[in-house]
Amino acid sequence: MPRFTALPDLALRTLGGSVVAASDESFAEKESLIRPGRPGFQAETFGNKGQVYDGWETRRRREPGHDWAIVRLGLPGVVRGVVIDTAWFKGNYPPHASVEAVAVDGYPSPAELAEAAWAEIVPRSDLKGDAEHAFEVTDESRYTHVRLNMYPDGGIARLRVHGEVRPDLSLYDGLSLDLAALANGGRVIACSNEFYSAPDNVLAPGLARHQAEGWETARRREEGNEWLVIRLAARGIIRLAEIDTTNLLFNAPGWVSLTGYDGEREVGLLARTRLQPDTPHRFRLEGDEPVTRVRVDIYPDGGLARVRLHGNLA
Repeated sequence: MPRFTALPDLALRTLGGSVVAASDESFAEKESLIRPGRPGFQAETFGNKGQVYDGWETRRRREPGHDWAIVRLGLPGVVRGVVIDTAWFKGNYPPHASVEAVAVDGYPSPAELAEAAWAEIVPRSDLKGDAEHAFEVTDESRYTHVRLNMYPDGGIARLRVHGEVRPDLSLYDGLSLDLAALANGGRVIACSNEFYSAPDNVLAPGLARHQAEGWETARRREEGNEWLVIRLAARGIIRLAEIDTTNLLFNAPGWVSLTGYDGEREVGLLARTRLQPDTPHRFRLEGDEPVTRVRVDIYPDGGLARVRLHGNLA
């Protein structure tokens, strides 16, 4: 898959995305488009609407036009690439699809979105059945919604909208916020080891339900320790650090330390501190120097469920 797939999926349901409207969902529900994970399938599993599909499927269209679904991005941002996945749709996939995007402030209704000025970010393109189709996007605009068009009808399993998060941080003027949160524009930009799971997981919203929803390294057999570097949502002063080892019973790190950076300047935030397994830890930080990046060192290896760095914009 192309490099853009390493970026967050801005539309993912677990990151707040929602399929707010669709022209039709007679055979399979529109909400499946943004579910996490690979689409599943079990042959000869029939319901009242026919074979059960883990995807979005419309009826056979007998009139002119095409089907569409509008997705509100859970994380507004700049779209770098789109993946349209027709997994398991072999005789009922659409032969063509396109994607449009729009930025609308506030909380628009489907009717208001229908009247908005949409921009095409993926032109009408050929699709194959039971395949992933990756399309790079070069548009630099910030968007809040996308519209998936399929021509004329059929089934699509998943829609992935990868990009860079661009939230409206003006909402936090005078308030504190989690400077590391993916939803606020935080991102893991470097990591020593991601053998079992992706480091960006530690910045995800909510609580990790199991080990795979956090970050976990391989067992380290040499000297040293594992680490990751977080680019903060914006330059800020960190007041409270949360280091969560929930679900990590026998593979939690023994210790953690935090170091901040502002350009080339290094700021000690938290000295090497002992951790307990399966425990949310909260540490007050006494410094008042602003930073733009934070290095999280774990000793010697293991995993973290979540990292929260609460503070104020500088």
